[in-house]
Amino acid sequence: FSREELIELVWGMDFEGDERTVDVHVKRLRDRFSKRTDDFQITTVRGLGYKLELK
Repeated sequence: FSREELIELVWGMDFEGDERTVDVHVKRLRDRFSKRTDDFQITTVRGLGYKLELK
């Protein structure tokens, strides 16, 4: 998913924040889920966005 896609899916078209907001939330999700499960990870795809990888 690109940052733009995530913004639209999560906050909607009226979002007035910065794209870096997505980075902050992804980091928080990584921190939260890394302590609870090893079933998947959120990976950064440089220049594109993020992907969810199942292990």
